[in-house]
Amino acid sequence: MKQKLKIHTLQHVQFEGLGCIEQWIAKKGHSVNYTRLYDKPQFPTLNEFDWLIVMGGPMGVYDEAIYPWLREEKEFIRQAIESGKTVVGICLGSQLIAEVLGAKVYPNKQKEIGWFDIHKTEFAKRDPLLEQLEEEFIVFHWHGDTFDLPAESERLFSSAVCLNQAFLYKKKVLGLQFHFEVTPHTLKEMIENGRNELVEDKTIQSATKILEQTNYFESNNQKMFRILDYLEKE
Repeated sequence: MKQKLKIHTLQHVQFEGLGCIEQWIAKKGHSVNYTRLYDKPQFPTLNEFDWLIVMGGPMGVYDEAIYPWLREEKEFIRQAIESGKTVVGICLGSQLIAEVLGAKVYPNKQKEIGWFDIHKTEFAKRDPLLEQLEEEFIVFHWHGDTFDLPAESERLFSSAVCLNQAFLYKKKVLGLQFHFEVTPHTLKEMIENGRNELVEDKTIQSATKILEQTNYFESNNQKMFRILDYLEKE
């Protein structure tokens, strides 16, 4: 019988939860607990969880003056990585991991908001984590910041306007700039709370255009499940 995982989630805002990852956790019979950074955050001890999932949010890693809990959160992520936990970061979560690993995080030249292509790097084409995924496909993006590639990590995906879309560090720490986990419900929540950013441009789609593209949810969620399945076996 497979060991049931204790998964801890860092959630930065109410409207960016686990999305389809909740379905995977329930199907596998794993347990999940939360530190909700927006509501009197408390962090568990390292022996209370096996995996750490760090979600997205509209703040930046450099906004410690506005969100003082960022300092404690970064230290917590650092300790989780150093103790050998499996750590997955999505959007802001990937940026926090990158900074903790010593990389610079900064505004990208262009925001990416909407459904846009990413493509695999040569490393990702060979790595078993991603071997079942196509070489190029469309995912949902909502980010204005980017990061340099952390030392000792491998770039996995790039897009036309963002070189570092995902990275893998020592086979157990995964950063994803984009949102494989998004569902129709979570996407509507993100749009409702971030509508002011949807100023149409080459790399920013309108709310209408984003919501029209319902054909990508299932394939994106299935990719998330495959990645989680692989990490579960490691």
